Amino acid sequence: MSTLTRPRDNRWIAGVCAGIARRFGMSPNTVRLLFVLSCLLPGPQFLIYVALWATIPSD
Repeated sequence: MSTLTRPRDNRWIAGVCAGIARRFGMSPNTVRLLFVLSCLLPGPQFLIYVALWATIPSD
């Protein structure tokens, strides 16, 4: 498995979903869909996304 970084290619907003997908060998669109679906539930999803954006290094 590769390290968790935000790729410069295939990113939509900040590359968090693409980085997570690459790290776990998934499709970036699958991770994006899971994130959007999780936003339908109550919780701090956007805060977690912003925290990951700030802490995961870019390629």
